[in-house]
Parts: sequence; structure tokens; C-alpha cells
Amino acid sequence: MADSGARVTVVVADDHPVYREGIARGLQLSGRVEVVAEAEDGADALRVIRELEPQVALIDYRLPTLDGIAVVHALVRDHAPTRVLLLSATTDAAVVYRAVQEGAAGYLAKDARRSEIVDAVLKVASGRQVVSEELAGGLVDEIRMRADRDPAVLSDRERQVLRGFADGKSIPQLAAELYLGASTVKTHTQRLYEKLGVSDRAAAVAEAMRRGLLE
Repeated sequence: MADSGARVTVVVADDHPVYREGIARGLQLSGRVEVVAEAEDGADALRVIRELEPQVALIDYRLPTLDGIAVVHALVRDHAPTRVLLLSATTDAAVVYRAVQEGAAGYLAKDARRSEIVDAVLKVASGRQVVSEELAGGLVDEIRMRADRDPAVLSDRERQVLRGFADGKSIPQLAAELYLGASTVKTHTQRLYEKLGVSDRAAAVAEAMRRGLLE
């Protein structure tokens, strides 16, 4: 959680210098944010964020070298302490969904008022998720659409069987490991296949990896 008595440290990344400088100035003038660095492309933003470890990175979705989501992915993978707020002219619900799924702490439209941006930065620094009101409805619709299209919700046993398959284990080996009968493991396997729309172990593992069901 951010200390309410201290300024929130922020890195601002945008490839349009006039817009970037205007956002940085607006954040500074709020009296509640300290812009510790600016960057004009994704690779530079990632380097500066890793070096300075600001509480928040305010990043344009469309950046040269690495886009905003790629920066988010790298920071989440590295368990970096910085939380990312994406700011973009791209308001497509699928993009917003992917950003949140990758680990972005927030997503704002680029025409957001400066007061709204400052407020979002403070909320993200305090550990909250932020999606601007005009984007929230589209994000909810995208989540519902994906849930309808991808109804697979695996049970704990099905996940155990899946992980076993990924480790190269056979049904008899899984039965012994899970203290289950082979017929019970076969039942879980069949349900797993049905949910993933596959017919063998290799396909199940491949499909699970595609859907992000295997870490």
C-alpha cells in the first residue's frame, strides 16, 4: 500500500513527447505524484522501471520496440514491484481484456481528464484495479463472451490429472499417486478431454497450454 503522506513515484512512457510531457507535468502539479523518469519507447521504459522500481508505470499501449502489454508481461514475469497503468487511444474490449489478463493494474482511455489520471495512479499505487467507466462495460461483455466460448472449468482432480499428463505420467501411475482406482482416473480423464475438446493426452496438454491452464 502507498503511504498516504508520501508522493507516489511514477514513470511515464509515451512516444509522443508533447503528450508525455503534458501528462508528466499534470501528475507533478497534483502535488501527490513524483515523476521519476520519462521514456519514449517500450524497451527504454522497461529498463528505467527495472532500475528505479517506481510504484506505478503509466504506459501508452502502443509504443515502439515493445508495446505496453509486452512491458506488463515482462514485469509480471520478473515479479517486479511496479504496477502498470496503461493509457491508450485503443479502447477495443479485447485489448483491454488482454491487458488485464496479462497483469495490468489498470487501463484508461487516452482522452481521460488529468484529474482522472491522477486519481487512477493513486488507486493503482494503493493496490486497486482501475478501468475507466467508459471501458468497463465493454470489458464485462468481453469476459462474458469468452466464458460462453470457453466454458472449460476444470475440477481439482481434472487439474491433477492434467498436470500428471504434462509430467509424462500414465493413468496407472496417476491412480497410484492420487490413491484412486484406475477407472476413476479414466473417468476424470474423459471429462478433461470433453472440456478441452480433445481426444488424447498430448492434445490435452497442448490445448491446456494454449489456454493458460498449465503454469
